Amino acid sequence: MRTKTILIATALAASAMTTTIWAADYDVGSLRVEQPWARATPKGAQVGVGYMTLRNRGSVTDKLTCVSAEVAARCEIHTMAEKDGVLTMRPLPDGLEIKPGETVELKPGSFHVMFVELRTPLERGKPVKGVLKFEKAGPVNIEFEVAPVGAPGPGHGGH
Repeated sequence: MRTKTILIATALAASAMTTTIWAADYDVGSLRVEQPWARATPKGAQVGVGYMTLRNRGSVTDKLTCVSAEVAARCEIHTMAEKDGVLTMRPLPDGLEIKPGETVELKPGSFHVMFVELRTPLERGKPVKGVLKFEKAGPVNIEFEVAPVGAPGPGHGGH
């Protein structure tokens, strides 16, 4: 009986260590922010990257105009595009538009949040607090769950 108890306890402990990170969802006005997440950064990195899905369930266009995070001096909204085999990244100084009924994914190789001048590294399993500001819906406090370096998406970075 004691061996069985030890085996069950060991299995439960192993299960807890592999729990998947699932970022929370947030509502602000007619917008829904789904699964904000970021990738961990190595020590000394000056930039980090954040992602999420934005859904506009309303009848008017809104725009993500600003992002801030406690770990960075500033945050920028960026787009990436490939032209003639060259990948380019540029900030969107006027923000990211989300039309009525539209879903916009901020994901690797596409739109993303760039955390600039990191004050501390982004560490796996340690959420990063931030604020998203929308032109019409206003601000919303969120947490970016931090997955391992190179993770393809949320849920790939257990504790």
